[in-house]
Amino acid sequence: MAYEREKAIAIEAAIAAAKLCQNVRADIPAAIEKSDKSPVTVADYGSQALVCRALAAAFPDDPVVGEEDAAMLRQADQGAMLNQVTDYVRALVPDATPEQVTTWIDRGNGEVAARYWTLDPIDGTKGFLRQDQYAIALALVENGDLKLGILGCPALQLTGMSEPGALFVAVRGEGTVMLPLAGGEPQPLRVASADDPSTLRFAESVESGHGNQSRQNAVAQAVGITADSVRVDSQAKYGIVAAGQAALYLRLPSPKSPDYREKIWDHAAGALVVEEAGGRVTDMHGQPLDFSLGAKLVNNQGIVASNGVIHEQVLAALREN
Repeated sequence: MAYEREKAIAIEAAIAAAKLCQNVRADIPAAIEKSDKSPVTVADYGSQALVCRALAAAFPDDPVVGEEDAAMLRQADQGAMLNQVTDYVRALVPDATPEQVTTWIDRGNGEVAARYWTLDPIDGTKGFLRQDQYAIALALVENGDLKLGILGCPALQLTGMSEPGALFVAVRGEGTVMLPLAGGEPQPLRVASADDPSTLRFAESVESGHGNQSRQNAVAQAVGITADSVRVDSQAKYGIVAAGQAALYLRLPSPKSPDYREKIWDHAAGALVVEEAGGRVTDMHGQPLDFSLGAKLVNNQGIVASNGVIHEQVLAALREN
């Protein structure tokens, strides 16, 4: 079995981060606005601190390319927020100090290398804030290839689950499993089969600005998907496709920003989760996602994740639409 130690460390870190996030969410968190106008919460910072702490201890030579940094927390007027972050981290690491917390967060300011981790401590912060879906997304990349993907979705309840909370784990060449966060045996996952009409659904973002929803609907209809889309925040969409409960996830560039390039931490973990469940993930032109070039997928445009069976039909519809 490959990457056993990496998998064990990553699973433990993701579960700890999920506990922190759920603790914060129970207290109805507030958010502040970053320079790019996106929200960030105490949970984003605390989650990144816990995951980067674990990776630094186990794999000190591995850079981590994460979404957050501690620059805002270090500002004099953000002392109260830093103390809040530290308090939530201390629930899981009792001796944590504010200085350690900021150091752990900034451990996520690494750069893409021959081997690196990429982390989104809360993918779908807006969903997190509205008590909806979000994900802790962590992936290991070697020489541009995804090797390990961990996707923690504390609020996701798949069909057949007795309560919410799913952890998706994928290792290249070894398949994808789902672990209930409440405890239980790992469940191997497989994407939807071609002959099950109940799974012929597609997933897209809740936020309309995250894609071209009219074009996404047109493409879905062109390949025979007539049901309304499943609109879900975060990389939980990848988990839904991997579990066979939707056949397609589309994220096409918004007309307002046609040249937008996706961030690697928004797709790395989810992409491997779908691929190892038997699906296929490319950009909208059919090109593999390239995780070797930096924090953005500069050589890719849009995202198509499918059960594989309908993938070529989707790409053909995109060329025609």
